Amino acid sequence: MLNNSEFLDEMYNAFDPFEPLQAGDPAYVDCREVRGDDDIRKALGKRISRTKNRTTCHLYTGHRGAGKSTELLRLKQYLEESGFFVVYFAADAEDIEPQETQYPDILLACTRHLVKELKDSSNPRPLLDWIGSRLKELKDLALTEIDFDGLSVEAQIAQWAKLTANFRAVPSMRHQIREKVNPHTVTLIEALNEFIREAKKKLPEGRSRLAVIADNLDRIVSVVQESGQTNYEEIFIDRSEQLKGLDCDLIYTLPISMAYSKRAADLREVYDMVQILPMIMVRTPEGDIYEPGLSKVKEAIAKRVEPFAGDRSLESDIFDSADTVTNLCLMSGGHIRNLLQLVQEAVNNSDDLPISARAVQRSITTARDTYRRTVENNEWEILAKVGRSKQILNEDRYRNLSFNRCLLEYRYFDDRGEMQRWYDVHPLIQDIPEFKEALAKD
Repeated sequence: MLNNSEFLDEMYNAFDPFEPLQAGDPAYVDCREVRGDDDIRKALGKRISRTKNRTTCHLYTGHRGAGKSTELLRLKQYLEESGFFVVYFAADAEDIEPQETQYPDILLACTRHLVKELKDSSNPRPLLDWIGSRLKELKDLALTEIDFDGLSVEAQIAQWAKLTANFRAVPSMRHQIREKVNPHTVTLIEALNEFIREAKKKLPEGRSRLAVIADNLDRIVSVVQESGQTNYEEIFIDRSEQLKGLDCDLIYTLPISMAYSKRAADLREVYDMVQILPMIMVRTPEGDIYEPGLSKVKEAIAKRVEPFAGDRSLESDIFDSADTVTNLCLMSGGHIRNLLQLVQEAVNNSDDLPISARAVQRSITTARDTYRRTVENNEWEILAKVGRSKQILNEDRYRNLSFNRCLLEYRYFDDRGEMQRWYDVHPLIQDIPEFKEALAKD
């Protein structure tokens, strides 16, 4: 059995908030019944696999850190079991710059990862020709002297994406780059589809269809453009035909604030499905503890320590009491990444087992201070309104607070079997003096 110091080291790493669980991981907890019966395999997997006569395009969203990546990896497994070859990627710094993302960046990211996964099954020449033509145009602007000769196709695509992203970061260059690159996304799609169609003929045995899952696009920051609309609208609405244009089934993640914007109906009209992952419900709308949800969050902690816990009890040996564990779970608001962060910080505040209520409270205080700095002075009143009504308005101010995870969404089914959606202020905010003062006002 591990000694206490070794146990804390193992526990710290088991609660890494930035590593999604892979499909089939024994630490996974099925939370459908406390998330409004949300099931990505049923909601998206079956829709995709049952649509035989055309390709589909779906959007998947939820609060950052709610567990979308873990669910998308489960979707990947489901589709693979249904005869798909799935290219999953979590967009990183080589793919997108959250502050400056445009729709060509997403297409280039899909291109890079498709080529990486399928380069042995298809001819990349059409894509290389496209890159070569665009590079020549940039050289004509005297923007670069970079030579791509000798680089692999994946490296050329990665360098191209990085190159254009760097140029867009210079305000004086943005307009010129857009004029040179954006009009050619149609030819990029044509070149990529030529690559895809050839690759689909040579998929591994047992694979008859191709799907792409583009994760982490929900991290794109909203930017109001010169036209008055946001980059979200341009990417997901105005350029939807380009995003949907690849000759395979597609799943893109979407910033949650876009799902609640004035364009929500347009999204539903344009895409096959917009699926939203809610929080784990740990309290009722009336503020009472919701025991089924609380039990699921406790189970999520227990399963993470199970491989090395031995005969240690979660509520007496690992933590000092059941109340300490309950407080930790409730303060997470049912938000998985917040839960992992709170546990990890509590471990970091501990030199020995059991982890004390004081160590947990310190982790809560640290996280609460982060949220206090996130909320602007004119937003406390908005939070107080949601705290009283449990509903949000279709306004940018509410959407921004959702994007920042200050407001959380929950769902449940009532006695009539109808799904009810409600919202609440993150529990970490509810004890902040500014929020209490705003709540006390009528």
